[in-house]
Parts: sequence; C-alpha cells; structure tokens
Amino acid sequence: MLLIPIAILLFSFIYLFIFYSDNHDFIYRDISLTGGTSVTLYNSTLNPDKIALDLSGQLEDINTRVVYDLVTREQEALIIETKSDGDLTRQVLENYLGYPLTQENSSFEFTGSTLSENFFEQLVIAILVAFIFMAIVVFIIFRTFVPSTAVIISAFADIVMTLALVDILGIKMSSAGIVAFLMLIGYSVDTDILLTTRILKRGGASLNQRIFRAFKTGTTMTLTSLFAVVSALVIVASFSVILTQIFTILAIGLSFDLVNTWITNVSILKWYVERKK
Repeated sequence: MLLIPIAILLFSFIYLFIFYSDNHDFIYRDISLTGGTSVTLYNSTLNPDKIALDLSGQLEDINTRVVYDLVTREQEALIIETKSDGDLTRQVLENYLGYPLTQENSSFEFTGSTLSENFFEQLVIAILVAFIFMAIVVFIIFRTFVPSTAVIISAFADIVMTLALVDILGIKMSSAGIVAFLMLIGYSVDTDILLTTRILKRGGASLNQRIFRAFKTGTTMTLTSLFAVVSALVIVASFSVILTQIFTILAIGLSFDLVNTWITNVSILKWYVERKK
C-alpha cells in the first residue's frame, strides 16, 4: 500500500517541476502577491463574467468576483482585480460604465509589485521556519531517527500533494492561501505524533492493536476537522474569497493527511518496530 502515496508524491513532484518550468513559479499568485489594483464597485446589477470578458483586452490579467449579503445572498458589490495600475484601471472602468467613479460608488486599492514580492518572500520564509522548528520538536520528543523522519515525511508529503492539486485546480494563491499552508503543518503533524506515540509505547497490546487504536482516535480527529472545514466552506463560498481559499486548501490537505498518516507513516513505523524486534 505504500506504493499509493509514493506514486502520488512522485506525480506531484513531476507536475510541480513542469509547472515551474512553464510559469517560473510554484503557484499562481493573485494581486496581493504580485502587485496590482483592486476596485470595489458598489453596484448590484453588474455581471462579473461579462465585465471580465469585455475588459480582458484593456486590463492586464483581470479577475472579477461578487460580494454577497450573508443573510439575503443578494449581490452587494463587484470586486475587480487587475495587474494594471490604478490610473489606467479607473479610466478604462469609467469609459466602460459611462459614469465617473467616486468614493460613494467605488473604492480603489493599489499594491506595488516590490512590496507584494517582499511580502510573499516573508510568508515563504515563515513557512520554512515553522517546518524546521516542527522537525526539531519532533526529533526532541522521540529521539529516534526513523520515527521522527516518518512524521516529517508525512507532513512534507501533505504540503507537496496539496500544492500540486491547488495548481491543477488553477487556484490563484493569495496571502491567505499561504497562511493556510502554515496552518496545514499543524493539522498534518498532530495525528502523526499520536500514531508514533501509540506505536512506540510499550504495553500489553500487540503492534496491530496499537495501530488500530491510534487509527480510531486519529481518524476521528481528522474527519471532525475535515467536516468542520467543508461545512464552513459551503457557507462562505458565495461571499468570501479569502475564507474560501483557506478552507479549500485545508480540506485538500486534510484529505491527503489521511493517506499519508495511515499508509505512509504506518508502513514506515510498522517496518521499523518489527525490524527492531
């Protein structure tokens, strides 16, 4: 069964290599990580798909989304994101809409490319530092190479597989999406630590019994989190792009965590314990 996660991980590495060769990056970034202009139009009648199609030749990399009322689910505003600068975006939108954009009917936000690039680099460094400290803590707790490495491999596989699927789905990553990967490290490690502790703990139960007990507790933990995330995703999907991205990444990561914890980690640990005996 270990061949299943190995095949998925190998495919993820190959896909990410091809993706990087084509895009010179490991993710699709939105304007919060590349720089650009975000315009909120307080209009309940604008069609986001039509505007994106009509202005695709005038504004660079345009993306539109609707803001809905939480209770009534009615459209309240339209958000337009583009890599074009603020002056050009204002001019194009005013020509298209046929009326001037003021503080009463719109709001503009512009982020410079240098600031966005520095912010992205800091987020990536934060994830790397968090992963390194997580690995150090795991080695301190278990003080054995193979079990500690198995925990780290499972967490690393969760991140790589999730990143590959996010790219396949064409999700444009925002700063919130990067933070979701930071959260995923914690979600990935908890069940692995539970499993490793149960297996290495000496007691009257057999190895398979200890694995099964850990499986019952661990899957309950993961499925509870997964159902909570999916439920929240259904609720916020229509009105919050930021929360939708966070919950989508967590849902994907938790699903892969079931595979990597209960196939990858279990296989390595069972081999280690039986060989040690």
